[in-house]
Amino acid sequence: MTDHISSTFAGTRVMEAYGDTFFLYDPDGDLPPERQLPFATIVTGDHYEQVSELTEPGAYRLNIGLTKATYTAMFGAVPTGRDDRGVFDTGFDHAERDRVMPHPVYASQHWVCVVSPGEATADAIGPLLAEAHGFAARKHANHARRARR
Repeated sequence: MTDHISSTFAGTRVMEAYGDTFFLYDPDGDLPPERQLPFATIVTGDHYEQVSELTEPGAYRLNIGLTKATYTAMFGAVPTGRDDRGVFDTGFDHAERDRVMPHPVYASQHWVCVVSPGEATADAIGPLLAEAHGFAARKHANHARRARR
């Protein structure tokens, strides 16, 4: 998945920390730290939350940041209620494998995820990643345009 994302989407910079992978749109490799926001991530363990049950060998969660329009078209309004662990009540089983669903922690920011993507989500993931990359590229271009003024 890492090779696919980094080789498919131009201008992508890959960063790694704690075994997780972060994909940023940074065509010149010069984004300051405060602007280094990924458009997709791969999380390999339960560092941030435990509801995805990523302790199984080979399990990982692909996270994708979407536009508000796409997120709401797929899942309706963003959730607002969190449980005592900070996980959004989305009506989904966040440990379910190979299903696109709202992100357990970042759904309110229009992020979706897939735990251990496979055959059932293969056709959906490509267009979602393309949208996330395109959205990141537009934000980058808008910022650069404002900076030149």
